[in-house]
Amino acid sequence: MDHVDCIVIGAGVVGLACARALALVGHEVLILDRENSFGTVTSARNSEVIHAGIYYPPNSLKAKLCVQGKAMLYGFLRDRGIPHEQCGKLIVATSKSQLQTLSQIQSRAADNGVVDLLMLNKHEASELEPELFCVGALLSPSTGILDSHAFMLSLLGEAENSGATLVCNTEVKAIELREDRLVLTTAGPDSLKLTANTIINSAGLSAPDLARRILSDAQIRPPTSYYAKGNYFSLNSKNPFSRLIYPVPEPGGLGIHLTLDLNGQARFGPDVQWVDHIDYTVDTSRIDHFHRSIRQYWPGIDKASLQPNYAGIRPKIAGPDDATTDFVIEGPTQHGIKGLVNLFGIESPGLTASLAIAQYVTTLLPSTHSH
Repeated sequence: MDHVDCIVIGAGVVGLACARALALVGHEVLILDRENSFGTVTSARNSEVIHAGIYYPPNSLKAKLCVQGKAMLYGFLRDRGIPHEQCGKLIVATSKSQLQTLSQIQSRAADNGVVDLLMLNKHEASELEPELFCVGALLSPSTGILDSHAFMLSLLGEAENSGATLVCNTEVKAIELREDRLVLTTAGPDSLKLTANTIINSAGLSAPDLARRILSDAQIRPPTSYYAKGNYFSLNSKNPFSRLIYPVPEPGGLGIHLTLDLNGQARFGPDVQWVDHIDYTVDTSRIDHFHRSIRQYWPGIDKASLQPNYAGIRPKIAGPDDATTDFVIEGPTQHGIKGLVNLFGIESPGLTASLAIAQYVTTLLPSTHSH
């Protein structure tokens, strides 16, 4: 049976960041992914936004790792010349009753260490974005966008330069604990058994299900998975906006917002559709809902200019009627299995927080395996 120092399951942005962090401090790292390439699932199906850290409950992992991760991410992208833009965003109130919510958002952001938000009246907001309708807005100057694929390619390259190896088309069937060693079994006709000192379960949508297949007496109680599908539509006409536009948040998500890609093309989403299986077909019947939502802050939008773009699914660990949850990152202290870290519910702001999450994961592991 072959032995590997460290196995990372899942080659999304968080798995790649973890693999890089572990490889940089001298671990031998094997990255396993069941898809045929890295970063093709949740990491490839999001808004590619660098979040400021505004909405999350103070002292939550989401708040702390987003704010810390944002600073690390901008530095990483700048130093390596990876395409990104700190374009800023406007959070807009479209009725007087929402103005109080803007003030609450501003004070929560300050509690999280995000102190650069500016309150604008409707005239100041219109000067920045003439096509925008609002009664007031918050400007977040540190929000941005990035090329997430180029970022993941760089993470993988740096992990591989430090000795990590990526193996795709490889699904993990089970993990067992045998005499203080973790034993991982892969699925399929060419099934492999590998022993490891450390296993990072960063399997995204499949992480709770994978944790359920860990055979041991450990205190692992994986959360239930819920799938929140978000459809995205793009604009097939000229985009008049230079910043991201977010409505005041609504239950279940941040509303249908306008984001930009690095070419200045506008796209809208995600809506929230609770689904019971993974399906990435864009639900085109949502177009009327999108058009109504967008018109609240951009009255001039023509429905004919909306076209289906892509869909993504968030790895939620709370259902539609539950309170929102924090990231859950469990190491040996929580579950009693030496060398195992489970990452559950790593949805937004996982991309922004990825470098900080990776740093946090390394602190949960004993450093005795480094060469």
